[in-house]
Amino acid sequence: MTTESIVNALSIDVEEYFQVSAFESVITPAHWESWPSRVELATNRLLDLFAEANVRATFFTLGWVAERHPQLIARMCREGHEVGCHGYNHTRATTQTRAEFKADIARSKALLEDASGAAVNGYRAASFSIDASNLWAFLEIEAAGFAYTSSVYPVRHDLYGSPNAPRVPFRPPATSALTEIPVSTVRVGNRNLPAGGGGFFRLLPYALSRALIRRVNLRDGMAANMYFHPWEFDPQQPRPSGVRLKSRFRHYHNQGSALERLRHLVSDFSWAPFRDVYADVIGGRCAMTAGSEAFARS
Repeated sequence: MTTESIVNALSIDVEEYFQVSAFESVITPAHWESWPSRVELATNRLLDLFAEANVRATFFTLGWVAERHPQLIARMCREGHEVGCHGYNHTRATTQTRAEFKADIARSKALLEDASGAAVNGYRAASFSIDASNLWAFLEIEAAGFAYTSSVYPVRHDLYGSPNAPRVPFRPPATSALTEIPVSTVRVGNRNLPAGGGGFFRLLPYALSRALIRRVNLRDGMAANMYFHPWEFDPQQPRPSGVRLKSRFRHYHNQGSALERLRHLVSDFSWAPFRDVYADVIGGRCAMTAGSEAFARS
């Protein structure tokens, strides 16, 4: 087996720079409209790169973005990308009641399907906010008509993470036709190390990110599941005041060089949308494992 023989899953979480969870204490939703929108510019930058490299991806998009930029959704579809759902306005599932979560995903799914003219089968929770405390979210995702979700990151992190979750696609507890596709990690000793992109891709040397993906491909024999945000490739975005030093570092570090890193990434490996990479397991066509039961008990 070689890395060339494995097609990896590439995804973009489409949201504005001011909607990230780390900024929620300084920019509330009531003030979003007062900040200049950058999501269309930043996402088009990625679409241009993918068109140049002949790469297709899954774009997990906020319903809030689809309402305001339907032409962006149209371009994704026109160029062969998959449109997925990222909720309506990036509210973390752990802060919602079950009824609020149900209404949120139904609203956003409808908006995205109206904008795309196609069924939206994939969902990703804001900030990977499904864990053992809200397993009911999986039941609502399945009931809403989604075939798969990628809402779990099996790492320890101060803002998210479910370190006891399986590292492979699994059927969430109590569901019958839903697949959870966790973000990629590598197992070192008794810990999972992040290997799925996002801020880690900007913070770590590119050579290390490349080595981690190769390890997922060759040692684990799995496709890597990588994610990014449009704002990570937009160093000209406005910078709000009052953001904590750690959050500023995580958000802005290496944004100026991130696009060139991504260019190397799409050249060094093969990529496709979730619908293609995981076609054989999407829709619950994978087993409930001991790992998923441990995840539910943690």
